[in-house]
Amino acid sequence: MKFLFTPILLSLILSAALAACGDSENKSSSDSTPHAMPAPMASNDQNRSKRIRVRNIGRLPELFNDSNLVQLRAARRLGIDPVTSLSSSYFTKRPIIHIRSNDFYTVDSLSHSVPFLVPEAAALLHDIGSNFIDSLSNRGADGYRIRVTSLLRTPETVRSLRKVNINATDSSTHQFATTFDISYVKFHPSSPSREIEQEDLKNLLAEVLLDLRQAGRCYVKYEKKTGCFHVTVR
Repeated sequence: MKFLFTPILLSLILSAALAACGDSENKSSSDSTPHAMPAPMASNDQNRSKRIRVRNIGRLPELFNDSNLVQLRAARRLGIDPVTSLSSSYFTKRPIIHIRSNDFYTVDSLSHSVPFLVPEAAALLHDIGSNFIDSLSNRGADGYRIRVTSLLRTPETVRSLRKVNINATDSSTHQFATTFDISYVKFHPSSPSREIEQEDLKNLLAEVLLDLRQAGRCYVKYEKKTGCFHVTVR
């Protein structure tokens, strides 16, 4: 069975195909080596960031290193066919869900992708966001959501993105609506007064992803140059 693309998706795909600059994750980078270390809560001193307890799960680039080939197999099995033309954009072989900012995550402004995922990937993203908030609450903190920086891409947007992002490939799993990127250098605070150490938020997100990866829910690649976790549903 094939599924009709909504008019808003068609509009977004055409807009994304004409984009001239990269997704928001391409403007972020982090060269710091992650170290998850327990830390006490800081005082209310406005000049200090609040610290939270995080587990030492190891070096993130080595821990999250699922190859594109492994992720591509899962993407082809669960995902849609890449949208290669205007005519092919009217129908997909699988249903897709419009991804919008909500109580669990924020979707960044996108220029090289459109906010759609297959149901399994949408459920995974929801669980990551929900588990992150729960984990934050368990550490005696709140007020932050994860930030999604890239979703469904077309072959045209991938070609354009390759000009500014060395991690973009012709065989990008983003083309199958099974893959999304979550920033580890930017999180969405509920108010400007919220200030938790960014490295602690990053490592807390890593804990959440590790649990879901070990449960067989996803593959994860730590992207150093673009400052994100590249996640594909399994």
